[in-house]
Amino acid sequence: MATIELYTKDYCPFCKRAVALLNDKGVSFSNIDIQLQPEHRDIMITRANGKTTVPQIFIDAEHIGGCDDLFALDRQGKLDALIG
Repeated sequence: MATIELYTKDYCPFCKRAVALLNDKGVSFSNIDIQLQPEHRDIMITRANGKTTVPQIFIDAEHIGGCDDLFALDRQGKLDALIG
């Protein structure tokens, strides 16, 4: 099983879509709310090569991107292989 990490904010609709997709896939993931844990914001930015928007998604420490990138992987049939 892959290690999946999402950096999110509670009010973000794109974050909610990404979380819903992963829940539908039945996988477990870490959801790091940078609004509740602002100390993780700089970590996210560094890991995401300077990107400051949420969500930022990582699978097995590889930066996937945001919500649109996650859904694109799913449409291409590549997400299931990544998440195990």
